[in-house]
Amino acid sequence: MVGVPPDAAQLQADRIYLGWQYVLLHPDPGPPPKRPSREDTEPPIPEEDPEWLRRERLQEDLLNRPLRVLRAVMVGATALICVAGVGGWLDWRFALVGALATGGVAAVSGYNLYRGGRAARARAAARAERLERLRQERDKAIVRAQQEHAERYREWAERKAIYDNQMTWYAVAVPDEVDRIDVAGGTIPGWSALVTLIGATRLYSGGHITVLDLSEGAIARDLIELARRGGDNPLVWVLPGDLPRLDLGVDLKPEAFADVLAHVVSVSEDHHTTRDLSFDNAILERVLEVLGEKASIRQVTAALRALAQVGDPREDLREGLLTAHQLERIGTMFGRGVSDRVVIERAWALESQLRKLEPLGTAAVRLPPARLRVVSMDRQSGVFGNRVLGTYVAAALTHILRQSPPSERPWYHTIIVAGAEKLRGDVLDRLMDACETARAGLVLTYRALTPTVRERLGRGNAAVAFMRLGNAEDARVAAEHIGTQHRLEIAHFTESAGAAAEGMGATYTSTVSGGATREPARTGGGDLAEDITRSTEWGRRASTALETTAGSAGGGPPEGGAAENGRVVLQRSREFLVEPERLQQLPTTSVIVTHTTAEGRQVRLADANPAILTFPKTTLGEFEEVRRAMEAAERERNPHPKDRPPPNLGPPPPRLDWRKPHR
Repeated sequence: MVGVPPDAAQLQADRIYLGWQYVLLHPDPGPPPKRPSREDTEPPIPEEDPEWLRRERLQEDLLNRPLRVLRAVMVGATALICVAGVGGWLDWRFALVGALATGGVAAVSGYNLYRGGRAARARAAARAERLERLRQERDKAIVRAQQEHAERYREWAERKAIYDNQMTWYAVAVPDEVDRIDVAGGTIPGWSALVTLIGATRLYSGGHITVLDLSEGAIARDLIELARRGGDNPLVWVLPGDLPRLDLGVDLKPEAFADVLAHVVSVSEDHHTTRDLSFDNAILERVLEVLGEKASIRQVTAALRALAQVGDPREDLREGLLTAHQLERIGTMFGRGVSDRVVIERAWALESQLRKLEPLGTAAVRLPPARLRVVSMDRQSGVFGNRVLGTYVAAALTHILRQSPPSERPWYHTIIVAGAEKLRGDVLDRLMDACETARAGLVLTYRALTPTVRERLGRGNAAVAFMRLGNAEDARVAAEHIGTQHRLEIAHFTESAGAAAEGMGATYTSTVSGGATREPARTGGGDLAEDITRSTEWGRRASTALETTAGSAGGGPPEGGAAENGRVVLQRSREFLVEPERLQQLPTTSVIVTHTTAEGRQVRLADANPAILTFPKTTLGEFEEVRRAMEAAERERNPHPKDRPPPNLGPPPPRLDWRKPHR
């Protein structure tokens, strides 16, 4: 890509970038005006015709032949009379009268012949003069047409220059006053693009990112590479393998720790009320009260086994998980009676599920600070075990946020939960409330619109983004939420790049395990565009997608595009109304962003492909913002309506760089 892409200093920390909108502010002026020719100006003018002159002369000769004969006869008669008079053959008086009479007739005939020739010459001269006058008038008309063509061509060239040099990709962002972004639908590559874009712009704006990846699709892999190139050493935990090195929540107070563990146990149960959670929480609080602060998960499960009367407690005593005093207190904690069976059954259920967390924090070491932290689930592990681990991380993170003071900058700390539909509704609610209180940004991505998700989609001060929805019922719900009256446009590049990204897939590599080697941070110079091109799969595939698009029409430019300087200039591909079947066919990186503003509800179609940031015609300004600024500049330059040129004819304001942020 040739051009000067925007750098990190131009990012605005008070905006959350969700993609890029393809819009042509100035329409295509079409082909250049045709150069006028003589034939196009007037009908052809006849030139000098020698045949016409010959015909005129022939006609004149035919008309004058009797006069010529008469003149010749009269001249001959005059000569004979004169000879006869001189020779005495005729009286001189008769000879004189006859000579005068015949001579007069000859003179009159000659004069008439002279007049006919002069008239013929006059007609020929008039014809030539008329033809010359017509030629001069035609030449003047051609000159005027050429001048008008030159003026129209200059206007066309100005419109063409504006059209060719205009920005085509405008940022789609939401203000940081929005507390949360709900992403409904999407595929793993689509989430990867969106998470990379959101995370990269937040990191390069000086923020911190925490990603809880429950999708098992390594959607933050490109973001990790980007952060590493930007100078950070991101921390990546791959659970359950990295549970011993995960210290999240181990320093919580007993009450908070019991609450976290109670929510972890509730993963497999459909609680419509808080009664069972309260009961589990009471058991765990009493157990932790016996064990004291800093109790490990292994100690908790040992105490629950003793409470449930499972196994031999002497083994836990030998391993030092319990003391004899603690074992005695646990045995008499709930007394004796009918409630024993209820307590035993519940303690057994708690122990069976919390065993998956026993390695938590057992080998924790002090890790260097990092602005990007990723906690993911190993796809090789069991589905239920991953849900338990994910719920624990979400619940522990919630308590840490609740204990943190509110941030001075909204979205300074951004939390991304991918696959949030795997968490219970009450866990999501608590996480939303904690993020709102701590002024931390929250991004939740849902693969499916379950009843739990539908109840919370867009609730509160949240923006909603819809990506491809494969399920017909989910697509119907999304269409109703967006509104079927909206007409949106998809760029050809979005479809081509989305098709090329379908095969993307990767896994995480832990950076906190003892045997893992961590590469030193590489400094990318703070140039986000260059770092995206060099370190992300999206940046590397962007040029390939353009080449594929160019060849999609048999080696020529694609439909709706034109070839310019050996490159393909992509125009809009197609328009569509928001309908369920259309939402099921959205390209991989397409995202429909909806949120409420002071002017009303906005609906915009964006492309979350982070590689678009590297394009030379991409601006960090939003379309409406740029349009209003250009209209204001135009009004300032032409204050009077009568002096204002037609729309889109004038060049943009001098030396305005729409890449720069506007505050």
